[in-house]
Amino acid sequence: VQLQASGGGLVQPGGSLRLSCAASGSGSSDATIGWYRQAPGKQRELLALITNTGIVHLDHSVKGRFTISRDNAENTVYLQMNSVRPEDTAVYYCNAGTYYVGSDYYSPVVWGQGTLVTVSS
Repeated sequence: VQLQASGGGLVQPGGSLRLSCAASGSGSSDATIGWYRQAPGKQRELLALITNTGIVHLDHSVKGRFTISRDNAENTVYLQMNSVRPEDTAVYYCNAGTYYVGSDYYSPVVWGQGTLVTVSS
């Protein structure tokens, strides 16, 4: 599986941005796709994931502001970011992995390159 993240940039507080993660290669259509971010000086954190059947998990820190969706025809996963805040500034990464629904555990396997999101006026 290969992943290509895009859509980052500069956005003002309160604004919106949509990130895209295009997946390709063998198994890409079956993989769970997750979005992580890493802010300067902080650990990488899982924000959202979506399985190939549409099961969604959103971290509490972005619930109500971010949504994740998947276009299976295009093999692309989107992270819609609304009402962004300066603390959302980070490098955002998408990855492909396995989500264990019963235990609510996600194991990322393949990482894409990051895309930088800067929230500033």
